[in-house]
Parts: sequence; C-alpha cells; structure tokens
Amino acid sequence: MSKRKAPQETLNEGITDFLIELANYERNVNRAIHKYNAYRKAASVIAKYPQKIKSGAEAKKLDGVGAKIAEKIDEFLTTGKLRKLEKIRSDDTSSSINFLTRVTGIGYDALDFKTTITIVLYLKKIEHKLNHHQQIGLKYFEEFEKRIPRAEMQEMEALILKELDVVDPEYIGTICGSYRRGAESSGDIDILLTHPDFTSQSEKQPKLLHAVVDHLESIGFITDTLSKGDTKFMGVCQLQKEDEEECFHRRIDIRLIPKDQYYCGVLYFTGSDIFNKNMRTHALEKGFTLNEYTIRPLGVTGVAGEPLLVDSEKDIFDYIQWKYREPKERSE
Repeated sequence: MSKRKAPQETLNEGITDFLIELANYERNVNRAIHKYNAYRKAASVIAKYPQKIKSGAEAKKLDGVGAKIAEKIDEFLTTGKLRKLEKIRSDDTSSSINFLTRVTGIGYDALDFKTTITIVLYLKKIEHKLNHHQQIGLKYFEEFEKRIPRAEMQEMEALILKELDVVDPEYIGTICGSYRRGAESSGDIDILLTHPDFTSQSEKQPKLLHAVVDHLESIGFITDTLSKGDTKFMGVCQLQKEDEEECFHRRIDIRLIPKDQYYCGVLYFTGSDIFNKNMRTHALEKGFTLNEYTIRPLGVTGVAGEPLLVDSEKDIFDYIQWKYREPKERSE
C-alpha cells in the first residue's frame, strides 16, 4: 500500500516542509535511506512541537534533531531559505528524479539519467516505454499529488462499507492508515477486507476480492486498475457527485486478509510505524512475537508457538498486558 504522508499544518510548517523536501531528495536522488529516515523523524517530532521554534538550539532539545539539522534550522530561520535546497532545486537532474519518483509506478530503478535533462524531454523520450501502471501514474499525477480531505475520506468510507454490504453482508472492511488515526488529510485510501470464508487454513479465495472490485467498478467508483491479484488490488477511484464540481481521482488499495489474521493486520496497517515498533518491542518483553499476521507466545528457547486467537485489536493489547489505545492515540 502506498504510504505517501505529509505532516499536518503546524506552527513550524516551514521547517517541516524543508525537512521533508530534503528527505525526499536523499531517498530519491542519493538513495541515502538513513538520511531520509533522519529527516523524516525530525520533521515528525517538530510537527508535534506545541510552540514556534525560535532557534536550532531549541530544536536540538527534541529527540531526533541532531546538530546538523539544528544548523539547517538556524540558517532557515535567519535567511528564510536553505542553500542546500536552493542548489538542489536548480539542478535539472535532481529535480527531474524527484518529480518522476513521485509518479506512481516509476521508481528510482526505472530511471536512467546519463545527462542533465528536463522533465518534459525525458517524458517525451520514454513515453512509449511506460507500462500500464506508469501510464496511469502520469495520467493522474497532479490529482494524486492532492491530499484527500477528511470529509472526502469519510464519504468514501461510507460508500465502500455500504457497497460491501450489498455484495455480501458478511464482508468486514476497515479504512486504515493515518485516516483511522484521525488525520485531517490522507494520501490515498487503504482498505483491509476480510470474509469468514477466507482463513489462513483455507485455499485462496480470489473471488472474494474480485467480487468487491467488480462491484465498485460497476457503480463507477473504481475507474482504473493498476493490478489485481488474489489478495491485493491497486487502482484508482473517484467519488461521483451530482451537480457539483468533479472530485479528484484517488489512489486506492484493497487488501484481502484471512479472517483469523484480520485484526493483527488492522493494527499493523493503522500504524503509526513508530507505534507499531514500540508495541512489538513491548510484546517481546512480555514473551510474545507480534507482526502483521499473528501474535505468538515465545517458548523458553525463543521459538514462537502457535498463533493466538484474536477477535479484535483489544485482544492483542490484552495478551501483552498493554493498556488499549484508540487509533487516534497511536500517532507517535
């Protein structure tokens, strides 16, 4: 599932914006994932800071903000810009890679930059070579870049759950990701789907996923397919409204999960990443191993036992003796 995220508006939005831009540069151009993670972590921490940061020294007191990032914050606060970013933005190759890797279906490995080129020339050069996924990504690029307001997410959630009931009342569906944690906007729609007929012990049931996708296509909600497998669909959707301005096309992923693994999946895909990491660590301390599929007790030799029965997210919290936290309390 696509997990394109952006910090919500904060008192320090200028700082978080340049940190995210640097993070994307390090990932997309330099392939420096450790630097990408460092910038993202600093941006996340600063986004939650309740006061306007006045200096790098103040920011450095926060967990995740080191000396080098603090220096950049000082430069930004003093001059209103960052020399490193100015240089990056003026470089055609860097800006082209940054642009293209934001297009769904075009990853860094698909790019072959031997000379400095503009985005337009590059797209014209390779347009005939793009696969279906990449063509869809380019077709809706500007729309996919738009954040989805919470109100629109709620409309799509209501529609999807209503139509699931039309297909078969036994379906269970959950919209996960930052939306479930209460975010004011989302990057895409991530749906986890299950049905009593599909368990980890049964044969694959692709018809359960395909029936839902086909129905959502028939009512005009799903407009394009990127990929459709036995357990995961990736595509494009659009709310249909009468007598109103047309809604943007949105990225949608639907994942079919075995019923006995469903709530471990819901917990995992709700996030946040940091919350999941902390919960897994606590589970290990209590003698359990937890992942997106199961929770299992660890024996004295460290070997995991059989999966425990889980009928809700709360069951998982109870097993590891951790106070239950509502999804809106998991944005760490």
